[in-house]
Amino acid sequence: MPSSSSSTTATDSVAIISKCKIHPDKNSIIKSLKLSVSDLPMLSCQYIQKGVLLSQPPLPPHQLIPLLKLSLSKTLSHFPALAGRLSTDDKGHVNIICNDSGVEFVHSTATHLFTHQILLPNCDVHPCFKTFFAFDKTLSYAGHHQPIAAVQVTELGDGVFIGCTVNHAVVDGTSFWNFFNTFAEISKGAMKVTNSPNFCRENVFNSPVVLPLPDGGPAATFSGDEPLRERIIHFSRESILKMKFRANNPLWKPQNSDLNDAEIYGKANNDGNGKPNGTLKPKSEISSFQSLCAQLWRSVTRARNFHDTKTTTFRMAVNCRHRLDPKVDPFYFGNLIQSIPTVASVGDLLSHDLSWAANQLHQNVVAHDNATVRRGVKDWESNPKLFPLGNFDGAMITMGSSPRFPMYNNDFGWGRPMAIRSGKANKFDGKISAFPGRDGDGSIDLEVVLAPETMAGLECDQEFMQYVS
Repeated sequence: MPSSSSSTTATDSVAIISKCKIHPDKNSIIKSLKLSVSDLPMLSCQYIQKGVLLSQPPLPPHQLIPLLKLSLSKTLSHFPALAGRLSTDDKGHVNIICNDSGVEFVHSTATHLFTHQILLPNCDVHPCFKTFFAFDKTLSYAGHHQPIAAVQVTELGDGVFIGCTVNHAVVDGTSFWNFFNTFAEISKGAMKVTNSPNFCRENVFNSPVVLPLPDGGPAATFSGDEPLRERIIHFSRESILKMKFRANNPLWKPQNSDLNDAEIYGKANNDGNGKPNGTLKPKSEISSFQSLCAQLWRSVTRARNFHDTKTTTFRMAVNCRHRLDPKVDPFYFGNLIQSIPTVASVGDLLSHDLSWAANQLHQNVVAHDNATVRRGVKDWESNPKLFPLGNFDGAMITMGSSPRFPMYNNDFGWGRPMAIRSGKANKFDGKISAFPGRDGDGSIDLEVVLAPETMAGLECDQEFMQYVS
């Protein structure tokens, strides 16, 4: 239950009204959880910061805030690990101690801000969103002495933003959004949780290997000080179908303008007998998301203006729960992800068409099966190390999050979110995050973070911008 302290301090556009600790409403029956091969590398990453922008709630703040605190307390009883702390034992293993220490709850206001001001289309992301989250620049290792999670509720002039910050060594995106969805579900009045987390650690990622760490913990693997621009770029279902069609049909050439219609692309692409212009369909179809990633990779690389001999890398995280044999529970709590790097020379990437780039990504994803996942675990065990997050040679792109995450399934009782936004965490030149489109129609939003000159080049890239809504 909450134990609070109050103060009012201004931070840019946000005034902090109060902070308190929220504890689970029931004591945890789980004592500890050992960090896995997928958890440990994240100790040098910053906490995940994601949140939802909601319309004006029907309750006044003096009723809404206690309701959210109570709902969070109930939610933590289902996710006791989030109310715990990290602890390293005498053998060097890092564990989550589920001791009900609680999470941080922040109540803040920015009532001079209105949703129409901060959701301007075709603009960089409004800087206010960076002030709507707790634990800025906090590395996950800090969970040894700080809360593993925090919720900040910020009142706006005509809405509210609920920002959630969670230790990345404790959750990946799948676990993060299951927690967030459950918090919303309980706030709305649900008596039963739809998707209970699974805390079983009996899989190949549970390893006796110790990750050597320096005294005091690791440092961040990227500076975070370079100038950056950030945009949310929307791709409609129709635009994505166009990219997918072109990725799967490299020899197809449009005969007239009517054939540019995305419905025709989609029909041809989904027709099992379709052989546009005599082109055979690949053995396995390149996905919509792989096609979009390929287009982004090509256009960002072109905007960076490297020599043809330069090597460029597109890195994407993949969920291993369904890739393992036997499969792991889809609501396994923790990190169960691996990173797939795809490498090409700038010359190859830009001299070939979209289909070539998409196929490079596709083949790597398809090949990431049970054997590959297990091989990745063994490789890490032979050389345990932190995850190298950043853009070390200037030519990398890192894709995070997923358009499959149920980000808009967060109705706290007065409607679905208006938008999804993130904080300052884990951002550098080339960091991209994928969100589902709000309408749930197959559209995708990309949160694109780039150096200013690269973003300017991307905005002038006709091949890319033709797909942007």
